Amino acid sequence: MYQQQGGDNFGTYREGDGHDGYGYRADYPPQEEDAASDVTEGHDEEDQMYEGEYQGIPHPDEVKAAQRAARAKGQAARDAVSELEELSEQYEDIMEDCGHGKFQWTLFMVLGLALMADGVECYVVAFVLPSAEKDLCLSNAEKGMLGLIVFVSMMVGAFLWGGLADKVGRRRCLTVALAINCVFAFLSSFAQSYGFFLFFRLLSGIGIGGTVPIVYSYFSEFLQMDKRGEHLSWLCMFWMIGGIYASFTAWGIIPRYGWGFSMGTEFQFHSWRVFVLVAALPAITSLVGLSFMPESPRFLLENAKHDEAWMILKQVHDTNWRAKGQPEKVFTVTHIKAPKTAEDEFIEIQSATGTAVQRWAVRSLTLCRQVLRNVASLLSAELRFVTLLMAIIWFCMAFSYYGLSVWFPDMIKHLQYEEYRSKVKVSIEMKSVKFEDSLFEDLFESCTIRSTVFYNTDLWEEKFINCKMENTTFEHNKHSCYLDTVEENDVLIYLVSFLGSLAVLPGNIISALFMEKIGRVKIIGGSMLISAGCTFFLFLSFSQSAIIALQCLFCGVSVAAWNGIEVVTVELYPTSKRATAFGVLNALCKLAAVLGSTVFTSFVGITKIVPILLSFTALMCGGLLALKLPDTQEKILQ
Repeated sequence: MYQQQGGDNFGTYREGDGHDGYGYRADYPPQEEDAASDVTEGHDEEDQMYEGEYQGIPHPDEVKAAQRAARAKGQAARDAVSELEELSEQYEDIMEDCGHGKFQWTLFMVLGLALMADGVECYVVAFVLPSAEKDLCLSNAEKGMLGLIVFVSMMVGAFLWGGLADKVGRRRCLTVALAINCVFAFLSSFAQSYGFFLFFRLLSGIGIGGTVPIVYSYFSEFLQMDKRGEHLSWLCMFWMIGGIYASFTAWGIIPRYGWGFSMGTEFQFHSWRVFVLVAALPAITSLVGLSFMPESPRFLLENAKHDEAWMILKQVHDTNWRAKGQPEKVFTVTHIKAPKTAEDEFIEIQSATGTAVQRWAVRSLTLCRQVLRNVASLLSAELRFVTLLMAIIWFCMAFSYYGLSVWFPDMIKHLQYEEYRSKVKVSIEMKSVKFEDSLFEDLFESCTIRSTVFYNTDLWEEKFINCKMENTTFEHNKHSCYLDTVEENDVLIYLVSFLGSLAVLPGNIISALFMEKIGRVKIIGGSMLISAGCTFFLFLSFSQSAIIALQCLFCGVSVAAWNGIEVVTVELYPTSKRATAFGVLNALCKLAAVLGSTVFTSFVGITKIVPILLSFTALMCGGLLALKLPDTQEKILQ
């Protein structure tokens, strides 16, 4: 121990307080028992170590302190894992106490309408193109860009909103995404130029692209384990209803040319624009219903918002038991484990400093970093295998499904064209003819045109194929296109889409009823392998009716695989990464859809072998890999 006298520091050895000590510095902190000096035993090793401290050598106490800090950090990490596991188990118990009833079914309808809006979005552009190409004077390249922009925008939306939903909230992101879709879908119906129409459909697609990853993540967090697979499969049925709704309303509205108005020659609002407005109704309805729904309590608990989560869980409990005629049942939960995250603390600290613009910039930058860090974490050691496996399965399924979905109607059109050419042979030779104020829908091929004037018509050089012209002039060509008043026979287009969507119904019902009995992995693998076998029947597609029948068979079988894939994706990932993972995989799905539709349509009229072999190979690979997935049937939602 040390005593100070007259300003001088000196040390003395003393017994009596139970500690051995040797003074070498007056200001050194007290030592622990195991770090005591051995001076009484005649050793001077500690003396030498202490002297070495002046030379920068760490003291044993410092080394031990560092070791204790490392052990504490590891223990904290283990405690965090155990806290999350404890939260998962407690949350599952709470959801079982809340039961499954009125609240879940109300949320089911609201989120189902959002999923229905996603299904409608995939059909809108395809249905309006035959009419819009005349109204907007679209070239083949512009029509192709419109079809491409649907999947590209939805791909961007899935990645964006999926990542944000894990950081900002499921309900909040879904509300904003649906609002963006509604606003820009409305504006696109009034767009009079190709550029504005393309831009508005791009933004509309980005909005609706976020529905799929958010809807499944959102709804799963209100379901108990034994209900999850079945009810998520029932939710998938709304995508099919969206296809039926789009087909039915397109057939009822677009061919009715009189359903519109015009304001001079500058503003035209034809029937296809009315259909674009009607197609936005599911999204609008879902947006209104979502305003009455709460945030996911599981998301709130992950973000240390205990009180808000408790109130929502109590609301779920009371709503369900009142509807069951037991209002006296009391919500007995008083405390829920809610870990605190450092990321939230960082945002809160920044919000108290700087100007409003600086705070917004810091929040936005921090949010972007968190989202990207969350995306990168999908390839961490514990998630790398399942992420790569799910990515391959999603890609294989989407490549085949969307590729064949586009190939079927294109093959029907090709067969119609071949049948027309085999029955009709027209040879025209025109001489001294004047066409004035005329509209030509078809091309001129292998014609001889002499002494003819085309005045104020919509003819360009590309409309004359292998034609011979003598003394022919074009004057005052039209610079815009106009719809004629003759109703077009597009019934077959709508019928094919309607039957393809309706054929999904049996597969949806079967997968929903047997998802918990057979298991997710067997349903995914079995459905994909059976779908692969169905593709070989495409060699028999020599007629329109055969193609329609094979399309219905393929869609009916493959939908069970889609349902299983979506359920497994929800269950494989923890709450903090669930929407992000779903968004990344769904974005990959849209990329595969673009590649599949592009590759498959390029072989229409050339050969059927390549599309059939590509779809067979992709489905076989995906189906076999799906059998390697971990079983999540009895897994508590992490």
